[in-house]
Amino acid sequence: MKIFQCIKSLIIPTLMTFMGCATFRSDLNGEYLGQSQRNFENQPVKALFTFTHIHQTLGYDALPKIVGKTSMIRSFDDVFNDALKEFSNLKLHATFTDEASDVNRSERRATFDSLKALHDYTIKIRIIEEKRFASSFFAGLTSTVSATLIPAPYRQSYRMETEVFTSNGKLVASYHRQAFLTKWVELLLLFAYPFYPEDRKREEVFLAMFHDTFRQMESEKILKGS
Repeated sequence: MKIFQCIKSLIIPTLMTFMGCATFRSDLNGEYLGQSQRNFENQPVKALFTFTHIHQTLGYDALPKIVGKTSMIRSFDDVFNDALKEFSNLKLHATFTDEASDVNRSERRATFDSLKALHDYTIKIRIIEEKRFASSFFAGLTSTVSATLIPAPYRQSYRMETEVFTSNGKLVASYHRQAFLTKWVELLLLFAYPFYPEDRKREEVFLAMFHDTFRQMESEKILKGS
């Protein structure tokens, strides 16, 4: 009896930890369908990439919240560095990440202005993660009441809005990408978890948005040297 209780105490927490972790991603909305081209003839340029990471639970948050990059994806820097390979004439680059406290920090704003002055282009990237409070609440309630016997989906939206400015502040291009993650909560999906973990699917979404946006910028010869 003690052995059975010991096994039970180990198995049940393990199942509760992993159940409901089968996550699936959608296709990319706004995907570039043109022909990819490399532009090695363009003069080398320097670009400043600025990031604003925003999270909002619709129906719960009154306004979007600026959050840290690792709150969305732990491998953000790796994803961004991998996508930079899409550019053929990027000589130097710098990055600046917005923080909610910047409104009270004049030294941070001054640093941003000085970085803009040193680069040929400023590429502003806003990444927005959204989910609906009502649908998440009822999905969680259904899952809990039924002990996960009734499948319940949680859906999250990821958008990437990109604007490219010249050194004198002129807008030369803008892009919009969106994808969704749907996480299903159901006991039997425990066996699907090793193949569809949430972290991997979120990373795939970020990879797709960055690579596709930068590929289009490269193909359209947006970053032109002087």
